[in-house]
Amino acid sequence: MRDPVPDTLLRTPVDVAQFRSLMTTHPAGVAVVTTTDPDGRPWGMTCSSICSVALEPPTLLVCLRAESPTLAALLRVSAFAVNLLHDRAEPAASLFASSVADRFERVAWVREPESGVPHLTEDAHTIADCRVRDTLSVGDHMVVFGEVFGVVSPAVRSSSPLLYGMRRYWSLAVNPGSGGDGE
Repeated sequence: MRDPVPDTLLRTPVDVAQFRSLMTTHPAGVAVVTTTDPDGRPWGMTCSSICSVALEPPTLLVCLRAESPTLAALLRVSAFAVNLLHDRAEPAASLFASSVADRFERVAWVREPESGVPHLTEDAHTIADCRVRDTLSVGDHMVVFGEVFGVVSPAVRSSSPLLYGMRRYWSLAVNPGSGGDGE
């Protein structure tokens, strides 16, 4: 019997459409990663590629498009916030996923006092403040490992997380096939 591992290593990866289709079946929490550039200009982008990495030291990771101006700013200042969005924050998720230039003029936010990174006070149920611990380039994305040095929970109406999967936003309170909007 042949060893299956070497044959597997030689196989061609699935195409982008197949991979995207696979990943849409796995709902994930939605966040907006925010930072500033060295001049203090705020930057941010929607991100659902987030996970915990370690407890000691407390570390999470986010995966950002390598060509993103948000990533470029984040790497220059080595600080960022992960704004975990609540289920009424779909407009903010869509805004920060778009190419709209004045996105910070369209949402409520404040600067974290020490790092200056933006906190989305009306749209996030929890915010993690991070410093860049390490990075790893993978394909067209950069994995950024963030050591968490602060966690805040703004006073918001809902603490249920906003989720994205099956090509739509939804919350834990709604069946993803029901067509509901989380309310």
